[in-house]
Amino acid sequence: MTTLPNRAWAGGLIAILACGALLGGCATVPRDPAARADFKAQHDPLEPLNRRIFAFNHFVDRVAVKPIAKGYVKVVPQPARDALRHLLDNLMEPVVLANNLLQGQFKRAETAGARFLVNTVAGPVGLRDVATRAGLARQSGDFGQTLYAWGVHDGPYLVLPLFGPSNPRDAIGQAADVCMDPFRYIARKQNSPTLVTTSRDVASGIDERSRNLDSLDEMQRQSIDFYAAMRSFFRQDRATVLRHDQAPSAPSADFYEDPGTAPPASNGNAGAAVSR
Repeated sequence: MTTLPNRAWAGGLIAILACGALLGGCATVPRDPAARADFKAQHDPLEPLNRRIFAFNHFVDRVAVKPIAKGYVKVVPQPARDALRHLLDNLMEPVVLANNLLQGQFKRAETAGARFLVNTVAGPVGLRDVATRAGLARQSGDFGQTLYAWGVHDGPYLVLPLFGPSNPRDAIGQAADVCMDPFRYIARKQNSPTLVTTSRDVASGIDERSRNLDSLDEMQRQSIDFYAAMRSFFRQDRATVLRHDQAPSAPSADFYEDPGTAPPASNGNAGAAVSR
């Protein structure tokens, strides 16, 4: 689920997650390969707290975000929803470009820059994804990925209020991406930072939730432990993105088995949260 970040919130988030990174650093990674794999699969030292935040996120989703997303799908035609998605993606291309440059991925950076130029001019402003049809595939690129490329470890699994599944590295990266976003500075110079950035963040959150209505519902129905299922999906999907294999995928109900994690004996509240 997308939140409404600003620079003050981003700075506070970095400070909070620095503490989380220190907590994660207290654990010693086993040397044995099998033990190390099991450690990574279950590296959730804050699980009791994470589950409470997960439950809170699910409550917010159930009473507000999901109903709005369902209404959005019902009222807004598919072509208009696609146009909004393309526009939102195009606005993020400068951040993707910058992060690929920081990672030394110059070919990907060139593609991201070309996509932004083509879609802004011919889109127009990105309302159509002309670049993909021209053979310029959408690239992934965020500062969490950049930190990964620089050798920064992810740290423990975290569930952030409203932000959802994360870890110290990716959460700090998310805050950095907010600061890197040139359109936030443009909006600030036009004396309308709150209106412009909040509107975009709200639209992005509703759009993302609307595209995952069925998949998340199906996953929750099939999961013994919805929290563990979301944790597993986040880790596997994020690992794919970090390697630049593809953009983030939609959840698939067949994807959720937390490696090395046995279902809890009692999970009355385990499926009580969603964090996207």
